[in-house]
Order: sequence, then structure tokens, then C-alpha cells
Amino acid sequence: VGSEMCIRDRYSAEKQLLKAIPKMAKGANHPDLQKCFTDHLAETKEQVARLEEVAKLLEIKPTGKTCMGMEGVIKEGAEALEETGDEAVLDLGIIGAGTRVEHYEMAGYMTAIDLASQMKSTAVVELLQKSLGEEKAAEQKLRMIAGTLMKSTAAAA
Repeated sequence: VGSEMCIRDRYSAEKQLLKAIPKMAKGANHPDLQKCFTDHLAETKEQVARLEEVAKLLEIKPTGKTCMGMEGVIKEGAEALEETGDEAVLDLGIIGAGTRVEHYEMAGYMTAIDLASQMKSTAVVELLQKSLGEEKAAEQKLRMIAGTLMKSTAAAA
């Protein structure tokens, strides 16, 4: 039961992100940040497909649960998109929102992996680990872009 709810939660979260990521890309000012979001959107589509595969392996439906946590994190991100001011500072706010999303996703995937490991479901673990790796890489890219923005802002000052 725990693994079913966890997979449904992940599925809901990723489906919500399919709608939110394009808004983050559109709201970003720096071209690297826009590309980061666009690239991660393609990964997110693959993650949804992977979760559908996991659901088949577990003989469950991936639908039926709304991930309230992701809903809240996305709402916070939407607030960052409504701000006005210096483009670099705004992008740093968007990066902060994106980083919170990635951290939430990493926590969810780690839990799902633990549950799948307990069930001795190697195929499920491998699929989930691939998604976890993508989430970690996306978070690292966001942090690198933040570093670049902070350097350019400091140089301009």
C-alpha cells in the first residue's frame, strides 16, 4: 500500500510539473535558465512515462492521488514569477523556487526507492533511480546558473 501511494504521489507531482515548468521557462530572463527549464521539461515527460512503467510493474494505476506538497511548492514558484525588479534578482528567485521543487522531488523519489527496495523490486528501483539522478542533475544546473548570476550581479555592482 505504501509504495502504491508513493508512486501515485510522484505521478501527480510530475504531471503538475508538466504544466508548471513551461511557465518557469517563460518567466526566466537568462537564456541558460530558460534552457535549463526547457531541458528538464523533456526529462519530466520521460519521468511520467517511467512512472507509468513502474505502475504496470506493480500492477497499479498511477492516477487517483493529488500531490498536495507539489501543489504548494508550485504555488510558491508562481509567486516568484509575479515579482518585478532587477532581472538577475528575479531569476535568482525563480531558481530558488525551482530548487525547492527539485528537493521535494528528490525526497519523494528516495522514499519510493526505499519502498521498492523493501519489496525487492529491482526493475522498479532502477527506473526510480534514473529519475532521481535527473532531479539531482537539474538541481545542480540551477545552482550553477545561480552562481553565474551572482557573479555577474556582483561584477555589475
